[in-house]
Amino acid sequence: MNTTVLPSLFSYRKFWAHKLGIAPELPSTRAEMDALGWDCCDVILITGDAYIDHPSFGMALIGRLLEAQGFRVGIIAQPDWRSLDSFTALGVPSLFFGITAGNMDSLVNHYTADRKPRSDDAYTPGGIAGKRPDRAVIVYSHCVRAAFKQVPIVIGGIEASLRRLAHYDYWSDQVRRSILFDAKADLLLYGNAERAIVALAHRLARGEPIQSIHDLRGTAFIIPTYQSIPANSMQLAAFEQVRDDRWQYANAARQLHHELNPHNARILIQPHGGCSVWVNPPPLPLTTAELDQVYELPYSRRPHSQYGNQSIPAWEMIRFSTAIVRGCFGGCSFCSITAHEGRITQSRSVPSILRELANIRDRTPGFTGVISDLGGPTANMWQLTCKDPQIEARCRRLSCLYPTICPRLNTNHAPLIDLYRQARAVPGIKRVFIASGVRYDLALKSTVYIKELATYHVGGYLKIAPEHTEFRPLELMLKPGIRTYEQFKQLFDRYSQTAGKKQYVIPYFIAAHPGSRDEDMLQLALWLKQQNLRLDQVQSFLPTPMALATAMYYTGLNPLKTLTPHAESVFVVRDAKQRRLQKAFLRYHDPVNWPMLRAALHRLGRSDLIGHNKKRHLIPRA
Repeated sequence: MNTTVLPSLFSYRKFWAHKLGIAPELPSTRAEMDALGWDCCDVILITGDAYIDHPSFGMALIGRLLEAQGFRVGIIAQPDWRSLDSFTALGVPSLFFGITAGNMDSLVNHYTADRKPRSDDAYTPGGIAGKRPDRAVIVYSHCVRAAFKQVPIVIGGIEASLRRLAHYDYWSDQVRRSILFDAKADLLLYGNAERAIVALAHRLARGEPIQSIHDLRGTAFIIPTYQSIPANSMQLAAFEQVRDDRWQYANAARQLHHELNPHNARILIQPHGGCSVWVNPPPLPLTTAELDQVYELPYSRRPHSQYGNQSIPAWEMIRFSTAIVRGCFGGCSFCSITAHEGRITQSRSVPSILRELANIRDRTPGFTGVISDLGGPTANMWQLTCKDPQIEARCRRLSCLYPTICPRLNTNHAPLIDLYRQARAVPGIKRVFIASGVRYDLALKSTVYIKELATYHVGGYLKIAPEHTEFRPLELMLKPGIRTYEQFKQLFDRYSQTAGKKQYVIPYFIAAHPGSRDEDMLQLALWLKQQNLRLDQVQSFLPTPMALATAMYYTGLNPLKTLTPHAESVFVVRDAKQRRLQKAFLRYHDPVNWPMLRAALHRLGRSDLIGHNKKRHLIPRA
């Protein structure tokens, strides 16, 4: 067990530039730097998002955190990658460039699950698409390197984080090497990188060369293959092996996911030709006090003034919301949160959350008294952790909730209920909604929580994600059976009726997930019809880097189980036409899908479901 203890995030002696004071906005132009009395920046952050000075936006959070350490931080938002002038606008930083694609992976931002271009970008003023390049981290890094040969480049954010090792890339349909090689970066920070970036900045400020900083948790870098490997490390199959052998890829994916607990994770080494990628163990979670301080830094809580009155959809979505928790111990195989943020939840304190609600009330333009969300990756995981820290430190379980909820998990929702009640009591707050996803199997541990949710915190519709109805896809997703969802819905409906409210649970499902056959999608469609559900928005499985379900999609093997030479195979839908068919089952009621569904039902031997009897038939005859 690794028992390393790092200094408190705010215990470092501040860099000398703290004497210059706090910037109303982190500067984006030389004129703004001049107005602050800066001759240069210590750190320049480059992001594919518009600059919104709010803790929900990664670069604003990192920027304000570094500012709190005394560093002068500038931000270049959505630079024009076709011209180096955008990258030289703030000059050369004294310490390093920090580069991210933004809050979203640039390829997920640009393309649908069917690889079709999206027509908008929620993180851009006006929602306009095309303001960032594909593979933004690589492109931005190349531009910086072309403009400044010797300045250290540090990459991070979700795009870099999920590509820290060799990975299957859905958009090119090939296994790509670690992004460190393509970006030619000096250091990669993965996950929530507050600890690493603060320590890195102070060490660079003391004159330590970045090439020697190899001991920070949550970092990855390139080493010569001949370098000695420490005893507390694991060597993964080489890039060339996982590229050419799908069994090796699946096994490496399994090994990686069993090394995500920061308390027992080992160093990971993966050879790439004549070099290797070295990945240090994940960062230690922030304490509640540290998390509070991070979220209460002096953000302006609004877009940079350069955007004027332009609407930025992502900002509009979160401007009246508060993040209360990080991490997710659900471990859904199709989700990348655990590979990025980790399974150990980190929660803010009640006083900190209430102060932010008052801050929203007093400082956010357009506030009408309605808080849109108290949430995080999963809304009802706040303050839920393992009851035994020693057991948690040894645990390598992929999910705390599957196949059943771990008996060592604290599932007491009483503190969360009390938080909701205190939030509603803040003067000037009229309503508090919960828009983040609710884990319904966890909520069943507290019927009082479900009652509180239904009575006070739903604005007509509650989004829940059962994802499927059939055992095999759910087993591979690490999700509970549909009966668990039905139990939650019955309670939610009962409490909504008691409260005199017409409210509805809106379930989310995934088509074409590994393990999901056409017969499974048919059963899901029949369940939807039985429930009288007609879904408007549906989604197909999108294989994102580093997710276990992506390993299933690429390899056709099941990395959730020990991989023997006769490993368990997984049915995978790769053909575009069949992916469209599975998605069509989710919208069985749409006439556009009927010709495709008729052909499928004939093929499946279920012609009896075609006809004009609304009770017996799924779709009508032609």
